[in-house]
Amino acid sequence: MKKRTTLIVLAAFALVLGAAFSQTAGPGRAAAAPAATAPLSDEAEAALLEALTGPEGEYAAYAVYTAVIERYGAVEPYVSIRDAEAAHIAALQRQLDLYGVDYPKTNPYLGKVEAPDDLVAFAQAGVDAEVANVAMYDRLLAAVADYPNLVQVFTNLQNASQTKHLPAFELAVQNGGTLTPEQLQQVMGPAADHRGWAPGQGRRAGAGMGRGAGHGQGAAMAAHAGGCTHTPPAWAGQGARR
Repeated sequence: MKKRTTLIVLAAFALVLGAAFSQTAGPGRAAAAPAATAPLSDEAEAALLEALTGPEGEYAAYAVYTAVIERYGAVEPYVSIRDAEAAHIAALQRQLDLYGVDYPKTNPYLGKVEAPDDLVAFAQAGVDAEVANVAMYDRLLAAVADYPNLVQVFTNLQNASQTKHLPAFELAVQNGGTLTPEQLQQVMGPAADHRGWAPGQGRRAGAGMGRGAGHGQGAAMAAHAGGCTHTPPAWAGQGARR
């Protein structure tokens, strides 16, 4: 009888251990797999693409600041804000990759923006552009309200535009169109503070963002961006740059 009781206790103990192990199993074990990412609605997908490829979006802004730098050299705040736009692009690309959404890997605006003749006027145009960018995210946030990760990314990028880039351009307007390093840090803080990264997004360079890339890509990429023609934003000046 004692032997039988011992066997029953051991069997019960084994069952308890097995249940506990199945709940804490590591990769490749019988643990439950994480839930798959919910598919995007048509509205959310269009909003995510517009944030990247629209005329008030991150690709367009990056191309405009590139045109200024190519004409005037490494002037601030354009260099630092262009670096921030690269981080914004990477954040949006990461989300598009997560959901398996097709998008132009090469920035279709590069090479299509004419740099201004007057940096003061362009700094004022930069003010207008950042205001438009903030308004764009106000509008697009409603379309992604059911996706907390997208709400976080859009909010972070909007905050960077509103609290860092906009004050930098406003100060540049008062300072002859450019900023000293000291003025830049005064309004934007350390570089990582104004890039709009969200937790877990990492830092990945957006494809095709180097100088001179993307010529003649607008028509080919329009199909991937819901018909966007990739016309340079009106505030940036029109015409192809040669």
